[in-house]
Amino acid sequence: MQTYKAPLRDIRFVLHELHADPDGPVLPGLEDFTPDVTDAILEEAGRFCTERLLPLNASGDEEGCRLENGVVRTPKGFPEAYKAFREGGWTAMGADPAFGGQGLPATVNKLVEEIICATNLSFGLYPGLSHGAYQAIQGHASEELKAAYLPKLVDGTWSGTMCLTEAHCGTDLGLLRTKAVPQGDGSSRVTGSKIFISAGDHDLTENIVHLVLARMPDAPEGVKGISLFLVPKFLPRADGTPGARNGVTCSALEHKMGIKASATCQMSFDDATGWLVGEPHKGMRAMFTMMNSERLSVGIQGLGAGEAAYQGAVAYAKERLQGRSLAGTRRPDLPADPILVHPDVRRMLMTIRAYNEGARALGGWVARSLDVMERHPDPAERRRAEDFSALMTPIVKALFTDLGFEAASLGMQVYGGHGFIRGHGMEQYVRDARISMIYEGTNGVQALDLVGRKLPAHAGRFLRSFFHPVLAGLDEARADEALAPLAQPLGKAFGALQLATAHIAQRGMKDPEEAGAAATEYLRLFGLVALGFMWLRAAKVAHTALKAGTDERAFYEAKLTTARFYMERILPQVAGLLAAVKSGKGAMMALDEAMF
Repeated sequence: MQTYKAPLRDIRFVLHELHADPDGPVLPGLEDFTPDVTDAILEEAGRFCTERLLPLNASGDEEGCRLENGVVRTPKGFPEAYKAFREGGWTAMGADPAFGGQGLPATVNKLVEEIICATNLSFGLYPGLSHGAYQAIQGHASEELKAAYLPKLVDGTWSGTMCLTEAHCGTDLGLLRTKAVPQGDGSSRVTGSKIFISAGDHDLTENIVHLVLARMPDAPEGVKGISLFLVPKFLPRADGTPGARNGVTCSALEHKMGIKASATCQMSFDDATGWLVGEPHKGMRAMFTMMNSERLSVGIQGLGAGEAAYQGAVAYAKERLQGRSLAGTRRPDLPADPILVHPDVRRMLMTIRAYNEGARALGGWVARSLDVMERHPDPAERRRAEDFSALMTPIVKALFTDLGFEAASLGMQVYGGHGFIRGHGMEQYVRDARISMIYEGTNGVQALDLVGRKLPAHAGRFLRSFFHPVLAGLDEARADEALAPLAQPLGKAFGALQLATAHIAQRGMKDPEEAGAAATEYLRLFGLVALGFMWLRAAKVAHTALKAGTDERAFYEAKLTTARFYMERILPQVAGLLAAVKSGKGAMMALDEAMF
């Protein structure tokens, strides 16, 4: 049986203590979102998701989606839960009030996403993709398309998708074959097939808005010839209600390892009417608005899976009796001690905890940069925030999903054999978490993006958005007797990151394969240092609270203990990662292709 309670205390720590700037101005447009207001939103999110979404997680996985007479049906309970979700205003959280949205800070929005994904990842994909479509349309579509489609996406009566992948091309979108023929009235006829389309068809909303990458007749070759089109399932009438069926069908459902309650579709477009979003042949620019948002959200999916796995594993470790403590019997009144007493079980649980709380802190930092980027009155601050979010997006996507899968696997290990069977629900977390490392650009692609695009961008300007705060934080911590023991290992790890960065810059300029060979280890190294910096900052907040005489000593002492565990037991991985980065491509690329 799956159990979960929203980690509201730690969420409040991230939101109000770790990243709050008491001396900074409230960002324009966010004046009404006081701590009391955001706390109430988060508490309600925790209640709704625990009561309405969590009970459908295992049953939805068991039942899955089905295609019946051309109609995709979601599992029992999903339509009713989505109706309640929509009526509760959750689809409108992060949207512009001009289109009926609530205008919540991205920081709060991402924390709510974590709660949704922890309770029911399959369900969360439906509104998550709709928000991505909303962002792409808002940022690039004509005013007429915005007026016609955004209010419906915001209130949740319509949903959205992104249709990129084709059977013969995955990441290499320059090979796509879907065609769009302009009709002279502003519309185009879109024809082609797409695969792996999450939420491509379902029974939750009255219409579905597909954002489809296609090639116009005069398009250049490769990605420079791709355009983006808005193709609805039903063509809207003059009054905005769904009208005639468009040439859009779900031809099949994918039979997959996890997220079975999310409809992953093969979609066919047969002379479907669509409208250009953005400029001709500039579709990738518009689609990346959606993709970058989705990549951050996918990272949060990894965090949600990790938190759900942690809570399930802790509950089991406290209840499961097996063996006696190596230090002597702890519970003589019981036939055996709970497995929580065993060092290896503690190792696994502390690892998951350190990953989750560090990732939540880092995710909050990146989400705050989105708010600054959009709302800060100072252009220099907006640019710094944009640099930081660009740099950290591939790290959040890849690192958080790697760690989420590792957390689910460790959670299963805590359960032992009981984790491998369906009864406790842990094996579902493992299966569900695995896809997050693949979609929205595999984690290897994220690593290539980091070393190939983000590091060299603007002569290394993106890096300064991270390196400068870390250097300042380390200098401050070294002068603090309480924080110096944590600053020392982080300083060494940061030095390793600097060496790895210089190595890739030097070797990668001469030979791109050298950068490619080091990319995955480099991203992991970078991410571990970033988590370490979050733990250093968390420790500073905890020390300050304890010195002030807080009545929540247990919470802050747990922060310090977990920070110490991270620095001592996890951060040392960077030494091996640095050695791997410096080893170069030699052994990786030397084997003749015929030997594989």
